[in-house]
Amino acid sequence: MIILKLGGSVLTKKNLTTPEIDYDNLNRICEEIKGSFAKKNKKLIIVHGAGSFGHPPAKKYNIGKKFNMEEFPEKRIGFSKTQNAVKKLNMEICDVFIDNDLPVVSLQPSTFIKTSNGRIKIANLNLIKDYLENNFIPVLYGDVVLDDLLKIAVLSGDQIIQFLAKNLKSDKIILGTDVDGVYNKNPKTNNDAVLFKEFNSLSDLDSFDNTTNVDVTGGMLGKIKELLELADLGIESTIININKEKNVYKALENKDVKGTIISKK
Repeated sequence: MIILKLGGSVLTKKNLTTPEIDYDNLNRICEEIKGSFAKKNKKLIIVHGAGSFGHPPAKKYNIGKKFNMEEFPEKRIGFSKTQNAVKKLNMEICDVFIDNDLPVVSLQPSTFIKTSNGRIKIANLNLIKDYLENNFIPVLYGDVVLDDLLKIAVLSGDQIIQFLAKNLKSDKIILGTDVDGVYNKNPKTNNDAVLFKEFNSLSDLDSFDNTTNVDVTGGMLGKIKELLELADLGIESTIININKEKNVYKALENKDVKGTIISKK
């Protein structure tokens, strides 16, 4: 069973007044998934990011940060706006998957996941197992959820991936971003950025500059640490650039792709 993460930066267009899906990228990725999925009886889960849809309202209302109860009415509105935004994105993405003849089923994380201090505490995965057994492709996404301590929290797609991989015994994780893997600093703004071909332990992170890789769901450093925990369980992860044609297909087919591998030696 493979878990495929589609980064929001690839699926949505940045620097726009109104959030917009990058349909060219999405349709191409669908074709690559279809080309691999149709070959054999594969079990696949897709998790996508919120991109330009979810991050602005979550940031505006500081969802996931501690607050006074007097602020709760406004926080609830922010929660609702963020939840609605990511739900709309997911619906549009699933429409494109279905138009490309992929048997996807949307699963809204906030309907079956609850966190405690930002970490998943409760999640009923039985429905996901049933859909997989019937050869559907469950599609989940970054969401906002109820939290025991914070009241409300941002739940990143990366944390969802780690939880699913641990509890559903995933064979492989593919994380699709808009760069060729993990660099020691942001390659978009630093010409001297160096690509990490592999991570095997926390000591490999010593030269990592986390200040250039931060978003509202946590920096890249945190993502790598979570994936290293999965590596200790024998679950390998690969971070690749899915802006490049055929990379998704190659990764699904276990072919060589330029990127960063996170595994146990």
